[in-house]
Amino acid sequence: MNVRRSLPILATIMVGVLLGVWIISWNESDLPGTAERPQFGEEDGSAAMAGPQGGRLFVQDDIGLELIIHETAAYPHFRLYPYHQGQPLPPADMQVTIALMRLGQPAKLYAFRPEDNYLISDDEVEEPHSFELVITAEWQDTSYRWGYSQVEGRVQMGDESMHGNGIELAAAGSAVIQPRVTLPGEIIFNEHTIVHVVPRLPGMVVAVERHHGQAVKKGEVLAIMESAMLADLRSQYLVARQRLALAQTVHDREKQLWQEKITAKQDYLVAKQQWEEARIESQLAAERLQALGVRPESGLSGKNLARYEIRSPIGGIVIDKAVVTGEAVKADKTVFIVADVSTIWAAIRVFPRDLHRIHVGQRAIVHADAHQLVRAGKVIYITTLLDELTRTATARVELDNHDQAWRPGMFVKADLLDEDIAVPLAVPLAALQRIEDQLVVFGRYGEFFEMRPLKLGRSDGQMVEVISGLSAGERYAVSNSFIIKAELVKAGVAHDH
Repeated sequence: MNVRRSLPILATIMVGVLLGVWIISWNESDLPGTAERPQFGEEDGSAAMAGPQGGRLFVQDDIGLELIIHETAAYPHFRLYPYHQGQPLPPADMQVTIALMRLGQPAKLYAFRPEDNYLISDDEVEEPHSFELVITAEWQDTSYRWGYSQVEGRVQMGDESMHGNGIELAAAGSAVIQPRVTLPGEIIFNEHTIVHVVPRLPGMVVAVERHHGQAVKKGEVLAIMESAMLADLRSQYLVARQRLALAQTVHDREKQLWQEKITAKQDYLVAKQQWEEARIESQLAAERLQALGVRPESGLSGKNLARYEIRSPIGGIVIDKAVVTGEAVKADKTVFIVADVSTIWAAIRVFPRDLHRIHVGQRAIVHADAHQLVRAGKVIYITTLLDELTRTATARVELDNHDQAWRPGMFVKADLLDEDIAVPLAVPLAALQRIEDQLVVFGRYGEFFEMRPLKLGRSDGQMVEVISGLSAGERYAVSNSFIIKAELVKAGVAHDH
């Protein structure tokens, strides 16, 4: 069915309904009895005359009303300019009411008040400006009526065509949404699991066993070096241990002789003191080696007392190596950096406007879209100070990384989730289309789709709260709505006024 051919029939029916609603709303004593039959132009407005203000001019007898939808103010509204015999009338001399009917919505009455040289409506005229209306005016005890209709943002599409295009419908209703804020970030190492490995004694590197990027286990040898200091410490330990063994033998003999009354007690006490001193000296020599990470008994069976093995204190990945074979290293030089990557951090940049929505313990969904990775985590820390250059705070999200899929340096986005909120009206984000500067859905009314601009609230990335523009129970296109938008653009009726 052609839209323009069907509109006169549809408009006539709606105007009749509107008039009925308007008449019922008045008391019988208020019904004017002198009014002549209203003069209607064609319902699509094509026959309406242009008025001096550039609006649509409606004339009955010597009275005229020029209708304008004024859109340059704070909100769109009706303005009416009254005329008598082609000359402007004082707006306060005329009382006007407009009854407006939209598809799928009840009739709405607009009252008017005088302002400057026109009458202004008491309420906003919402988008789209697609409606049937009846203008009722009273001047000098005579009533006048005009009817008018216009179409905007509407396309006709039968059920068969709708199903063929894969367009599905849904009824607007309540939903539970989980508001979220999406922020950029980067994967970094967990600073708590990074270890800087130092030799703890000076020496010469004789072999490098592990290199940058290799995985290592806890206690695994990273490099081998020879240290004169270690040789000296081991020699001291060997001497101390031998002295202790000798002192132990002397002590045991003197104790037995004293107990058998062969020697004096004084000889036993001297032997005991020497044994105690040898034991303390041996213990100190062992602790010097243990402080360097060397087991006192290791390396003593071989001939090379200077041999020293640098071992990894944790399991992880070698992320830096700063030593080569033949290099002389100092005791405090960082020769390896090993990182445990079983957990990883996402450093999320938080803009000042979003800081009030972020807190420690908050759930987060981290996406690395370039690598098709998604993982859940929690905010463990938020920096107190803002970065001097970016003026952002950093929120750290800890992620499990036992599979080592996440690598430092990856750019990510994080959805930081708020608590679930029940909202009275919501629609899927997939149902929205942008027309000019408005986000709209397409309501279904009989065989017509008509755009409904929405004022939106909170969103969770799947559903979005509807504050105004759609009523509960209204059916709308929930999938493939871009096809309807394309038909509107092709027909040139997306925004006609």
